[in-house]
Amino acid sequence: MKIHQLSLFLENKPGRLSEPCRVLADAGINILTLSLADTQQFGIMRLIVRDWTKAKEVLEKAGFVVNITEVVATEVADKPGGLANVLAIMEGGGVNIEYMYAFTVRSGDKAVLVFRFDNPDAAIELLKSKNINVVGGVELYERAER
Repeated sequence: MKIHQLSLFLENKPGRLSEPCRVLADAGINILTLSLADTQQFGIMRLIVRDWTKAKEVLEKAGFVVNITEVVATEVADKPGGLANVLAIMEGGGVNIEYMYAFTVRSGDKAVLVFRFDNPDAAIELLKSKNINVVGGVELYERAER
């Protein structure tokens, strides 16, 4: 149920964001979702692709430093309070959220969010115990490519 996410450190300069996107495009790799966090001097580009091993290989060959982390995608009711309810479950279970971002697809009346937890296995167990659907990689990739 965990998904591999690629993280790249980029200088905060014009053109630096387009470079990894071009490398992936030239290799025929589609970015399914991404998040960008920045400071004045650098940024962290986090992205999810179907073939993360190939993406890591071509990005590193192009000179990028790539870190792989495991994240969890879950459905959240797409209505006021939907996210607050999931966050309360995590808080009540003592699971820390390091960061999160929205996925670019919906699942019926649910939004799909990507979470980086300090303990992803405990988070998955907690979410499932509360009947919250954890979206596996294959299912997530299929939804994104519809």
